[in-house]
Amino acid sequence: MDNSNHHPEQPQSFSYSVETLQQIADDVLTLAHKGGADACEMNVSEGSGQNVTVRQGEVETIEYTRDKGLSITVHIGHKRGNASSSDFSPQAIRETVSAALSIARYTADDIYAGLADQDLLATSFPDLDLYHPWSLPVEEAIELARQCEAAALATDKRITNSEGASVSAGASHFVYANSLGFCAGYPLSRHSISCAVIAGEQNNMQRDYWYSVARAAGDLEAIEEIGKKAGMRSLARLGASKIATCEVPVLFESTIASSLIGYFVQAISGGSLYRKSSFLLDSIGRQVFPATIQISELPHLQKGLASCAFDDEGVATHPRKVVENGVVQGYFLGSYTARKLGMRSTGNAGGNHNLIVENNVSLSFDALLKKMNKGLLVTELLGHGVNLVTGDYSQGAAGFWVENGEITHPVEEITIAGNLKNMLSGIVAVGNDVIVRGSRQCGSLLIERMTIAGH
Repeated sequence: MDNSNHHPEQPQSFSYSVETLQQIADDVLTLAHKGGADACEMNVSEGSGQNVTVRQGEVETIEYTRDKGLSITVHIGHKRGNASSSDFSPQAIRETVSAALSIARYTADDIYAGLADQDLLATSFPDLDLYHPWSLPVEEAIELARQCEAAALATDKRITNSEGASVSAGASHFVYANSLGFCAGYPLSRHSISCAVIAGEQNNMQRDYWYSVARAAGDLEAIEEIGKKAGMRSLARLGASKIATCEVPVLFESTIASSLIGYFVQAISGGSLYRKSSFLLDSIGRQVFPATIQISELPHLQKGLASCAFDDEGVATHPRKVVENGVVQGYFLGSYTARKLGMRSTGNAGGNHNLIVENNVSLSFDALLKKMNKGLLVTELLGHGVNLVTGDYSQGAAGFWVENGEITHPVEEITIAGNLKNMLSGIVAVGNDVIVRGSRQCGSLLIERMTIAGH
């Protein structure tokens, strides 16, 4: 199942051609077979990037990265061994295969180990438009970073300091192959611009930031807009204070709302389920969200930050409803975890692909504030206080107090607490203010009630 015809034209920024990566894959599979492996899979990749950071108008760092890697997994019966290398020389490849074989011979049998089921492997490879290299001369990158920071500093004279602005451009390509005849890969790009500044008033200092990420440079937010948002967000936090302990509705801003969906994904992912370390065991067919909530997985979105035709094991990805009318329809499984659970892979080895959270009625951010009326808008979370086994949730937070549907003043040094089960089932509304920065796309989330620990 050779996918050699499914590669866009060879990019200039890579040292190795697609054909070379495919030849390495072929050599690895041949060596593993000769060495006594019953099955083998491997991933070979190469990437390059440039990152420029400017602070107070001066260049602080210029980083160039060039990475390459080779990961090999062999199976001898039910024994598995893995080895990796960043050296693509024939001798290094031979030694890496040999190391993987040695490890396999000394590990315990695991009847669930093995390649993905052959009938699940991808056979079609749609062009998902994921490769848009950014030929960005370093002088231009520095100028863009300067413009971004200058826009932030120009927001208000109370923006007194800066942590800098960064402009990053990156590209990579890979080939995944296994001994079932699968061999495929493609190039990817990922670019970002970020800015963080500090606002000061008397003894009060507050910091905030803004950033944008995309496959294509043309899809990034405007430079000035990123800087301006970083400045405005820092200013808005000046004069923050604690509030009294209370139980109120909580609105998670879209920038952090996806973290709640992330905990849901972890809880219904194979590893948590087969270890029984999840608060959502046996949740297929169960109502976890309100009936108005739909969550779709769309792995074939053009330019999607988590789009792919196949997962880390070559299993074909398919659009699907993960949650329909609030009811869980499926888990996130790779081959190993699926076998442990007596199920089949869902094409999620390596994680979820473009989760889209929707409500039957999506509200604007202002409408969400009005709906909440009185409560807490959370714009920043601190620390790690989430127990996925019990669902207990306790996080340091900062944000804004809301009265009569209007933001009244900034709040800091508080803790928000609840249980994820109640939080997910207590989603009152979802915003249409989606900001795409990763694999989960979700507007602001209004939760019916949480405990706020203040003073």
